[in-house]
Amino acid sequence: MSNLLLTGQETERLLFRKLEVSDFDTWLTFHKDPRSTEFWEGLPDDPIDACQHWFDKAFHRYQNNLGGMNVLVNKQTKAFIGQCGLLVQNVDHIKELEIGYSILPKYWKQGYAIEAARKCKAYAKQHNLAKSLVSIINVKNIPSQKVALKNGMYLDKTTVYNANHSHIFRIII
Repeated sequence: MSNLLLTGQETERLLFRKLEVSDFDTWLTFHKDPRSTEFWEGLPDDPIDACQHWFDKAFHRYQNNLGGMNVLVNKQTKAFIGQCGLLVQNVDHIKELEIGYSILPKYWKQGYAIEAARKCKAYAKQHNLAKSLVSIINVKNIPSQKVALKNGMYLDKTTVYNANHSHIFRIII
């Protein structure tokens, strides 16, 4: 696959860039808010450990061309809004390309997740990165499921993914 990162891409309000080590304290606020990770099993309980785990996975993805989350920066305010990107995943022994998104709680319900997810879908289609895209979402995470549906996805199946009872939303591109 060609480059899966959307570094330098833009939407109306957002700029995509790579995650940097210096972003740790900003992203730590995500892990300190229990609402952010209430649907994720298997994360370390300590927010610092959970954030370090996130960063380790992100940099591993970057180094091994497995895609990854891009930092979303508000173009006007320069605020760090959250992360979104294309990630190579293994779902039920099948290699899939996922649109993943996580927004800092103070920016929830402002349309950032769908704006970024739609850009990921358009980028994947433009670069012919996959025949379909998925979003892997815990069955209890209704807000993220709504984003997937707004992105034109449909509920394809339900499975266990990384110890989480998850819906697999899909769109053919």
